[in-house]
Amino acid sequence: MAEYNRVSECVGLITLRNPPVNALSAAVRQGIVDTVQRALSDPNVKSVVICGQNGIFCGGADIKEFGSNMTGPPLIPMIHAIESANKPVVAAIEGSALGGGLELALGCHYRIAHSKARLGLPEVSLGLLPAAGGSQRLPRLIGVPAALNLITTGRHVTAAEALQLGIVDQVTDHNTVDAAVKFALSVAGRSLDPRRISTHPCPQQPDLDALFEEVMQKVRQSARGAIAPIACVQAVRAAATLPYAQGMERERELMATLFTSGQARALQYCFFAERAVGRWRMPSGARWDTSKPRPVHKAAVIGLGTMGRGITVALAQTGLSVIAVETQEKQLMEAKQAISGMLERGAKRRGVAPALDGVIYSQNIQAVADVDLVIEAVFEDIALKTKVFQQLSAVCKPGTLLCTNTSALDVDQLASETPNPELVVGMHFFAPAHVMKLLEVVYGPRSSPQAVATAMQLGKKMGKASVAVGNCRGFVGNRMLKPYIEEAFFLLEEGATPELVDQALEEFGFPMGVFRMSDLSGLDVGWRVRKGDGLVEPGTASGRSARIRQGRRYSPLGDLLCEEGRFGQKTGRGWYQYDKPGSRVARSDPWLHSFLGAYRAQHGLVARRIDHQEVLERCLYALINEGFHILDDGIAAGPEDIDVIYVSGYGWPRHRGGPMFYANMVGLAKVLERLEHYQQLHPEVPHLQPSSLLRRLVASGSPPIHKWGEAIKKLHSQL
Repeated sequence: MAEYNRVSECVGLITLRNPPVNALSAAVRQGIVDTVQRALSDPNVKSVVICGQNGIFCGGADIKEFGSNMTGPPLIPMIHAIESANKPVVAAIEGSALGGGLELALGCHYRIAHSKARLGLPEVSLGLLPAAGGSQRLPRLIGVPAALNLITTGRHVTAAEALQLGIVDQVTDHNTVDAAVKFALSVAGRSLDPRRISTHPCPQQPDLDALFEEVMQKVRQSARGAIAPIACVQAVRAAATLPYAQGMERERELMATLFTSGQARALQYCFFAERAVGRWRMPSGARWDTSKPRPVHKAAVIGLGTMGRGITVALAQTGLSVIAVETQEKQLMEAKQAISGMLERGAKRRGVAPALDGVIYSQNIQAVADVDLVIEAVFEDIALKTKVFQQLSAVCKPGTLLCTNTSALDVDQLASETPNPELVVGMHFFAPAHVMKLLEVVYGPRSSPQAVATAMQLGKKMGKASVAVGNCRGFVGNRMLKPYIEEAFFLLEEGATPELVDQALEEFGFPMGVFRMSDLSGLDVGWRVRKGDGLVEPGTASGRSARIRQGRRYSPLGDLLCEEGRFGQKTGRGWYQYDKPGSRVARSDPWLHSFLGAYRAQHGLVARRIDHQEVLERCLYALINEGFHILDDGIAAGPEDIDVIYVSGYGWPRHRGGPMFYANMVGLAKVLERLEHYQQLHPEVPHLQPSSLLRRLVASGSPPIHKWGEAIKKLHSQL
């Protein structure tokens, strides 16, 4: 709804009321139409101010209406009516003006923003474009290059940048509505023709064709298969080359194509999934809304390697006091310098003072005696981590939460080394920890709901997509990654090349394929894990038996490369070759191709032609199948948890929704059929054996993804 008042005798004040962000629901749109008409027809009103309640102008369209038949007044005629009004209309922008909210403001004749407000057109992140005139008005107001940047990325701008660009007319540190009312009084009676953006041509741009060609090339590269950014460029081109009415028609056509696309459904699913994972639940019945987190004022990080440094920065940036402990003096000095640099660069980007005083460094673990929460980030070795947890149990005050940053080790085993296992949870960060959005919060069977709630809240404070998951080898993300990587290795044995596999995965939308990612992270990382699991065998045995471990197919290709000292980018050689150690540019390596040929000959393998479709089916369906096992085991509460983990931490293309959403889009019966096909061809590969949950879901009619939870409960109750 919208509330109408008359203030300062002759200013009509329209206040949008739809908590929490004053979204443009049908009722709000109707309220705007009615109150604008009332203000314009009142002879005592000389000008109009539109604002939002609770310090937020408008967060845009009501996304919940997208899946239903839209009711109420349409947005475009409503904005046109405001723009064509014969009295000045001023937008008083506090908090945020996003999407349809900014389009509403662009239809007003003037815009006054509070200094802390943020503005943007983020529709592209939902697989859409600004379709209430935003793609046509913004280029006319600020020029084509600036509009392209904002619309194709969906980024938000500060009020200061909005003023610099020309989106707003004034910025205030004081009461925005008061400033807007004062401004509205000052412009009453002035001609409004120059203020109607739709009547302007776009500012002249030299060599427009070359500009759009360059932008389109960059957008295609960064979009990695997403169609919305490309449609955004096409819409802005219409603004630059067509009259406004024809540009609006082109905007409408492009939006119609996007609105019903699978990509828009995937991106909107991601939007809701990221909110759903905050409403976590545990198998014990504990839930987010019944578990109160403990207050955390002071935290500690043990171990200042790459992960520990990033975690320290992430904690310090929230305003917490942090004790950073590293027992090795040289490592401590290096870490202190690195952390200070990261904090300074981060503060500069955000326009705030760096939180350098918030971090205290120590070589002594006794320094953490009075903290509320500790995150252990030492080397991934169970004996070392066990020792640290024993020390922490002796040093920390009663009630201190003990968290481990392990990526795969048994959280419950570490908890058993402490007198209070209910205070132990995993906090699995992803490198670089101060940048990567994902945080897996791992609960063991004895972890208390309060400990989980505290870790989840801390993750939220750090700006993470925090997902609560159960304790098992590899948790969710790394457990699913294992069959994905194994299938890529098997494809090499059968005739593929690293280039072919990576190209197929990158064309699907991953930023990097399996082998480029392996070179980046270091082949020796996986080698060390496989050695620990007893999978690496010395010698040069040949034949099928040399490729079997613990009764299942195994590829020693990675082990053999490591034995050659080929650890990836760090050594200048891995699955690819590089100009020098540390170089990032991967080049095809003739040695590697000869090595694969010799390996196949040694083991009696005949190379065959492998196409992109087989690469995608074997790698992705193996990963998805493990996701169904994880759901069946209760390690993840629902498919949304898995999808947020993969989109936020593993490079799964957002416009494909996540692995479980993708399975739902492809069709569960199709995924099952292809898994059965490959399992018959490769019976010695257990991860191709379809999950019993997948079979049961298909047998029950392949319910849509939002009904999987009900189906899983029903199926479990029948077992």
